[in-house]
Amino acid sequence: MDPQRRLALVTGASAGLGEAFAHAYAKRGLDVALTARRRDRLEALAATLEQRYGVAAYVIPADLSLWGAHVPILEAVAAAGRRVDVLVNNAGFGVPQTYLRAPWERHREFLMTLVVNACGLAYGAAAQMVEAGGGSIINVASLAGFAPGAAGHTLYPAAKSFAIKFSQSLDAELRGKGVKVTALCPGFTKTEFNKAAGTEALMTQAPRMFWQTAEAVVEAGVRANERGRVVEVPAWWNKLAVLAMTSLPEPLVVAMVRRGAARYQLQE
Repeated sequence: MDPQRRLALVTGASAGLGEAFAHAYAKRGLDVALTARRRDRLEALAATLEQRYGVAAYVIPADLSLWGAHVPILEAVAAAGRRVDVLVNNAGFGVPQTYLRAPWERHREFLMTLVVNACGLAYGAAAQMVEAGGGSIINVASLAGFAPGAAGHTLYPAAKSFAIKFSQSLDAELRGKGVKVTALCPGFTKTEFNKAAGTEALMTQAPRMFWQTAEAVVEAGVRANERGRVVEVPAWWNKLAVLAMTSLPEPLVVAMVRRGAARYQLQE
């Protein structure tokens, strides 16, 4: 362990984009702090990163759906004598049912994970970065953050839109203090996200050409942050989708999005 080496804290690190972020930063020579619920996966990933890249990897099991879950994560980093130089707010999941079909407890867990504790981690980490004179924050958003709401996944577009606006505000406040903030907005990505949400079979309906690998999405996000881009939409087809959603008449966009979203909603 070299306490002078920079440290990247990655949430949702046990699979998918989080695992890819851990590899990307370890490959760049940063130590990594890995947090998610599944300790066994985190330990396996930590061992791989240490062996492959020669970095230190800290395992911090945590459930970000719980109130105040960000506190023990930051405390664990501090207890190791480290500070957060890079924060990746990646943890998340989907609730594909309509709002009243899913129990409120599930919606509350969703908001705690994607909004409340993500903001808590950013608050604590940003303070450390400002004190150190620089740092990076990547908030994983989505194309859904640019889209109008539709039935099913009720809170998802709102949460991802929040991630985009939150990132823009943080950038306005912190850029002059050396902190780079980026909202990464991928489209269809090959991860375990849809399997965990129970929509894997439905998502196979999406055209294969519009899918990206987790590694491609993460590399685009890391490079965008390094270059100071505040909002990054990887892949040209996703950029076209954002252009359409933000330029076409709203009634047309609403109709198109609702028609498309209906294919990926779990039936009542």
